[in-house]
Amino acid sequence: MTRMSERATGGFTLDSWDEEPYDEGGGGTLAEARITKSFTGDLVGTSVTRILMCRTPVESSAAYVGFERFTGTLAGRRGSFVLHHTAGSDTETGSRLSWTVVPDSATDELRGLRGGGQIVVGPDGGHTYQLDYRLD
Repeated sequence: MTRMSERATGGFTLDSWDEEPYDEGGGGTLAEARITKSFTGDLVGTSVTRILMCRTPVESSAAYVGFERFTGTLAGRRGSFVLHHTAGSDTETGSRLSWTVVPDSATDELRGLRGGGQIVVGPDGGHTYQLDYRLD
């Protein structure tokens, strides 16, 4: 039986951010970052993330892609799953940070998880998330 789509919301903190540039040519710096996070709200747990990014000479202009493994609970169900990130920002269009659950990456009680959502960075620098999902 297929369940209707539900929405998970909450916040997270960046526990660590280890960034290493690998190309500092003209037009932008290419870097890799390893990040750990702690989640609260409908997602309770931790994650490990690896992203590839480009920071341009314009401070508000950047882009990244990456993968994140979340381990913990979603709506009280325990397991893990992988998120695929795509993000960018610039002075014309602002910030866009979206993520999707990698199909068939969920384990244990979260097996069958599908969905996607976004990350919002507030004016105070705090991070919130939204994940629209379904569990079969």
